[in-house]
Amino acid sequence: MPSGAYIFAPSGTELGPREARFFSEAQPFGFIMFQRNCKSPDQLRRLTAEIREAVGRNAPILIDQEGGRVQRMRAPHWREWMPPLDQVEALAGTGDVSCAAERAMYLRGFLIGTELLAHGIDVNCAPCADVARPETHPFLRNRCLGSSAVVVTVMARALAAGLTDAGCLPVLKHAPGHGRATRDSHEALPRIDASLAELFETDFLPFRELAGLPMAMTAHVVLPEIDPERPVTLSEAGVTYLREELGLAGLLLTDDISMGALFGKVESRAASAHEAGCDLVLHCNGDLAEMSAIATVVGEMSSSARRMADIAFSGRKNPLDVDISDFEAEFAALTQEANKNAGR
Repeated sequence: MPSGAYIFAPSGTELGPREARFFSEAQPFGFIMFQRNCKSPDQLRRLTAEIREAVGRNAPILIDQEGGRVQRMRAPHWREWMPPLDQVEALAGTGDVSCAAERAMYLRGFLIGTELLAHGIDVNCAPCADVARPETHPFLRNRCLGSSAVVVTVMARALAAGLTDAGCLPVLKHAPGHGRATRDSHEALPRIDASLAELFETDFLPFRELAGLPMAMTAHVVLPEIDPERPVTLSEAGVTYLREELGLAGLLLTDDISMGALFGKVESRAASAHEAGCDLVLHCNGDLAEMSAIATVVGEMSSSARRMADIAFSGRKNPLDVDISDFEAEFAALTQEANKNAGR
């Protein structure tokens, strides 16, 4: 069955008849969950099942379960996670690669992935491979995995490996790197004026090193040497740079197309992103009228995008057969040490 080149989000905790009919007709490639969709374990399992029943296939279901501020499944029903940067710096300091931090990040990925799969969610929009800097906007800073490109690369690889071993696909974000942005792209369009030569060896390094991951998400940032006017998400030159210079070979999806960094009607943004070369347009607010407009202008996935999707999802692992309680105990011991260090 052909799939639309977009990922949509349900509006609430259950799928109403109107939404179900729309999703059945529009056939999004996949869906994404937000906190508004996650009220209890049984409810969330029902919702993910209803979504797949509506489209008549095992459609991918995504979520942002990073930890810290950005985790859609929260207490009291689900585990709370330290902000990623806090965990890494507590175990590894600000500039070193620590075996304890790397192991903790792997376990974190595995435990998150296990929890997601138990609720019908099979893709996590993580890791954030952005490099934290002193000027990084607070909306992003403690979501990063380190303040050096080397640390971020190691920690992002470990988190992605943990998710993968749990049977959950990771999404590398925000390509080619959002760490130097001083504006919140939810509200305004950031511009990064550092030279590409400098960025290639710093901010872009984690994306180059992890370019083989099955999925990646674009950043709503302007890089003047690539395109002085359009953010990477909407720029053919920007997407070409991600593919040809950084080597991103998997499915490429946009960050949320309805964010304040972008201008114009949401369907115009979506069309521009698709024309620029993004494989999938991500729309997150659950507005049915906007989703309908996007489906109309964007249409079906390209043949190349379908091939990349087939590769990504056919290569998904069965969950590693382990005693989950052993992993939980090991992670708890490492986390206790991180909390102790953070309190010094």
